[in-house]
Amino acid sequence: MKAAPKKIHLLIIDDQLVVREGLRMLIENHPGIKVAAMASTGTEALEMIGREKFDLVILNLELGGQSALSFIPQLREAANTARILALTGLRDSDIHQKAVQLGAMGVVLKDEAADRLIKAIEKIYLGEVWLERAALGTLLWHMSSRDKEPLDPQMKKISSLTEREKQVIVLIAEGLKNKQIAARLFISQTTVTHHLSSIYSKLGVSDRLELVVYAFANKLAQMPQ
Repeated sequence: MKAAPKKIHLLIIDDQLVVREGLRMLIENHPGIKVAAMASTGTEALEMIGREKFDLVILNLELGGQSALSFIPQLREAANTARILALTGLRDSDIHQKAVQLGAMGVVLKDEAADRLIKAIEKIYLGEVWLERAALGTLLWHMSSRDKEPLDPQMKKISSLTEREKQVIVLIAEGLKNKQIAARLFISQTTVTHHLSSIYSKLGVSDRLELVVYAFANKLAQMPQ
């Protein structure tokens, strides 16, 4: 008997009960996603994360009427492998950029259509960054101009990559997981992990998100349309 496909397990963090319930009903209309828990405060969310493993966390950036940006690093550390999707009513690309720099994998506006939220959840679960193009463009500009090194050292980093490592970077930017990359390149998952460790070391990045942003900024991968 074929096993049922794994559902994406979510934690929703929002201080308003009606919003939490509304999000839960909206999200669970999609068969591939399950709202495993809901929290009204950051403290409550951290307690839940300590007891249960989640694939993705939806965080209202206006939690309790105040900015929850400063909570993102703490949430990211506690949630370990769970990806963070920020939800906001503010059309401010600087805030969106800051959320991603602090550890969120994407930002969705509260007035966007329901299918956009579902698509963002699915894309972020697969390892992709979800941002409006204006905010992503700003993020890439900051990434490429921040502490900018002379051209030669930067090019030296990129030229140190092997062709196989460049292929892995392209597939990471497409949102593929290690298992999918291994199948695409006909190599083992262990080999993919070794390639990633080498890439992180050579480029001076610490995780997949930084690698994706670096790849877009330095034209190692094409930014999604």
